[in-house]
Amino acid sequence: MQSTKPQTTKFQGIKFQSIKGFYDILPEHTPLWQLLEDTAKRVLAQYGYRNIRMPIVETTDLFVRSVGEHTDIVEKEMYSWTDELNDDKLTLRPEGTAGCVRAVVEHSLTYNGPQRLWYMGPMFRHENVQKGRQRQFHQIGVEAFGFDGPDVDAEQIIMLARLWRELGISDVELHLNTIGDADERAEYRKTLIAYFEQHAELLDEDAKRRLYSNPLRILDSKNPRMQAMIEAAPRLMDTLGTESREHYHSLCRMLDDAGVAYQLNHRLVRGLDYYNRTVFEWVTTRLGSQGTIAGGGRYDSLVERLGGDPMPACGFGIGLERVFLLMQEYGVTANQSPDVYLVNVGEAAEKQALHIAEELRNAGLAVIQHGGGGSFKSQMKKADRSQARYALILGEDEVLANQVTLKPMLQAGEQQRLSIQQAIEILQT
Repeated sequence: MQSTKPQTTKFQGIKFQSIKGFYDILPEHTPLWQLLEDTAKRVLAQYGYRNIRMPIVETTDLFVRSVGEHTDIVEKEMYSWTDELNDDKLTLRPEGTAGCVRAVVEHSLTYNGPQRLWYMGPMFRHENVQKGRQRQFHQIGVEAFGFDGPDVDAEQIIMLARLWRELGISDVELHLNTIGDADERAEYRKTLIAYFEQHAELLDEDAKRRLYSNPLRILDSKNPRMQAMIEAAPRLMDTLGTESREHYHSLCRMLDDAGVAYQLNHRLVRGLDYYNRTVFEWVTTRLGSQGTIAGGGRYDSLVERLGGDPMPACGFGIGLERVFLLMQEYGVTANQSPDVYLVNVGEAAEKQALHIAEELRNAGLAVIQHGGGGSFKSQMKKADRSQARYALILGEDEVLANQVTLKPMLQAGEQQRLSIQQAIEILQT
């Protein structure tokens, strides 16, 4: 006869790990992240830029139409899928400008005049993982709509120079170039293709793939075998018209007047199709091959390409992971230690501790209240590890006297028995 006794199954927990290229930001690192984010927000507000928040998922065609069908992002790096409910083609955003332009057009944000906007959040690209290059990464994006002169180009570059100073970063170099307008690039493209065809034997497989679809990107190749040939290639700036040249020279004069140093880089073209005229990158040698920490430029035709009225625009993106690594390289630290660690020993003290902690917080203080009991010695060890400025000690004697004991933890000084109000006055200094 078959047994009717219930069968027991032993379940073993599975240890999950994050996906390759998708990383956790742990509490030990978040203070420096928050310092970076808060500093950027403050600088952006000083220049009149306002926050906009867009979805991380957009239609795939938005990025194909804006970034460019023959870019690495669209051809190889996007996380795209088809929504089974309605057959929508969707993509996790690989960059932020396209979504911001879509929002500006959809909501007619420039109806009452030009707009200065910024956003922050994760972006997604399926690419090789290395230091400073992840599959989920974070950016601050800045976009200005409705400004056609070089003054807004200069403003954004000067704003970034201020941000680096405020973050304590000095060893960064501004690379600057102009890639002209679409018709000028179309003529240059023909010249460039003809030049590379003459040197076809030196082109690597990636360059051959780009030769007729996106030849300007070959200029950005890091292949050492191609460097001499690329350096001798015709220069786009030599073919530009009067307006493009004047825009560039005016920008240079403004940067000179502001004391912002720059290096003309004829090979800088950026990796997205929508750029025109000004392109720039901020580069450091401290992060190896992933040395670009911010980059952007002008994209005067993109708004119209995405369904809006013709409108000039300029913007940039900051790679937050790379700036974070650079801040660590410079030894920048961020202290978010609490003001008080509240030690409470004994039943009566435990009952009082919650009320005292709230009173301290009402006074604007950051308080960690010890929980879970324990001896006075063990609680003081935890107070020391918390890096709190003071330990506020509450025992039976303090409860009976309606007082607290305040002990300095990070600097020399005697502990004092005080009223709670006296303690607050000291803690607020």
